[in-house]
Amino acid sequence: MLRKARLGTALALLLVVALVLVACGQGGGQGPAQGEGGQQQSAEGEQSRPQKGGTLTVGTFSDIITINPLFIDDVPSQEVANLVLASLYDVDPQANVIVSDTSLAAELPQISEDGLSYTVKLKDTPKWTDGRPVTAEDVAWTIEMYANPEVGSPAIASFDKVDKVEVVDPQTVRVTLKQVYAPFLYTLAELQPLPKHVFEGVAPKDLQKQPYGTDPSKTVTNGPWKWTEWTQKQYVTLERNENYWGPEPYIDRVVFKIYADQNTLAQAMLNREIDILPGVDVKTLPALQGQSGIQIVEAPGPVYDYLGFNFKPENFPDGFVPWASQKTRQAIAYAINRQGMVDSILKGHGQLLNGPFLPGSWADAGTAVNYEYNVEKAKQLLAEDGWQPGPDGILQKDGRKFEFTLQTNAGNERREQVAAVIQQNLKDVGIKVNIETLDFSSWVENYILPGKFQAILIGWRLALDPDAESIFSSKYVPPNGQNAGWYKNEQIDQLWVEGYSTTDQEERKQVYAEIARLISQDLPYVFLYTQNVIAAYSDRVQWQEADKPVLTLPDGWQYNMEKWWLSDAQGGQ
Repeated sequence: MLRKARLGTALALLLVVALVLVACGQGGGQGPAQGEGGQQQSAEGEQSRPQKGGTLTVGTFSDIITINPLFIDDVPSQEVANLVLASLYDVDPQANVIVSDTSLAAELPQISEDGLSYTVKLKDTPKWTDGRPVTAEDVAWTIEMYANPEVGSPAIASFDKVDKVEVVDPQTVRVTLKQVYAPFLYTLAELQPLPKHVFEGVAPKDLQKQPYGTDPSKTVTNGPWKWTEWTQKQYVTLERNENYWGPEPYIDRVVFKIYADQNTLAQAMLNREIDILPGVDVKTLPALQGQSGIQIVEAPGPVYDYLGFNFKPENFPDGFVPWASQKTRQAIAYAINRQGMVDSILKGHGQLLNGPFLPGSWADAGTAVNYEYNVEKAKQLLAEDGWQPGPDGILQKDGRKFEFTLQTNAGNERREQVAAVIQQNLKDVGIKVNIETLDFSSWVENYILPGKFQAILIGWRLALDPDAESIFSSKYVPPNGQNAGWYKNEQIDQLWVEGYSTTDQEERKQVYAEIARLISQDLPYVFLYTQNVIAAYSDRVQWQEADKPVLTLPDGWQYNMEKWWLSDAQGGQ
């Protein structure tokens, strides 16, 4: 089982459901290969046999917001949704779309020669937790809701290319696109259909007000586990789904337990209070390494952190946006010691990022501008752009001080350290930065999704396709899409369209080379770094070689979790 990409506490890359905001220390970069081995080893070094039963506890410091896929834009919510909602298809460790025993689809989609029509055939066995069958009506309705701007889904960019959706028969749906959209196979693969019958009579504009996704008793699902309890800021509980139509999961219960910060999470792992820590912070990594009964898995992952600018005047006093000029944004990029962050904060568990595509990916042509740390260059550009030191040393322009608030998520020590570096670096060139740390779920819901901030330090967990129109195009500002900073560049808008309007990878690569060059010059973000995904697993957690975590994939720490088991399980239910 593998699902979509989302925002994490870093700011999501990615969502359908393409990008999601990232809350904890997950990311891409160069680093040790991920753990080898077939079955996990028990504490005594013996392999256990698959057996049912037990409770698996996952540690996190970020609560969910909703598990309704229409409105998910963050990694914590997506990780829970992945375990209770089935998707149409799955992907293998090499990111190829496949049909598996947990997929809703019976076979790969039939795609027309012109690339505009996708016909999906469902299995006849999937059921919802209320006993109703999963049908083509559910799939069609879900796609239509994603594409409807009245719904306000952050994932609309993946579905507004749909021209029509037809229910051919109870198990078959045909989707016709308005134009070629290269990522659409991944879009279908990641699609988690919703039960249409639960929303009968609800207007599209009222869907987000419904209890589905926030009230376990009102949330009908179809995955290997069902959602039974949510005590906000404390834990989320999933129980085995007795109506599950696929291979019955071995583990009875999955609990996501929420901690205050990464230090207490690491201590919980050491104390065996939790079985999995999906996002190990580099600072706490040494305390976990070499500990008996704990396996560390590390790999380059699809995640990056960035400093994001907001361009909407309403978010600033007197409507004055201090970085409205490209030259000022470039000065900020020169003023920030990004390589120092990689060396001293990531300690080599990541690498510098200059543009929107992951280093080493097929979409990265190396054309993005690298702003090497240069304080004098930053001061020069600021002076050229009209900024002059005031009596207190803070830059001024047109009688206004260069001062802004930088938001990031509380409990993420890496981001708090990075924010402090940004604050000091910009102080060195005359810019005053006020740091505000916020609870991640509240921050995303109340500030990021509506685009009500001045600047943010967060990260994206990227989708399987490099298209990032949803987070950079002016078509997708709040409440529809993920361009929370209200960035607008019509030339780049058009290039994103060109990039997905062909399925020829070489043609797409040429377009993305131009996008990387232009976007790194214009700087809606200061791209900071990718960071390795580092996860810790208790030796209670067992898997076969084919089902081991694949950290290079979105949510890869939970890859095929329904096939894992616990070494001390007592037979289960």
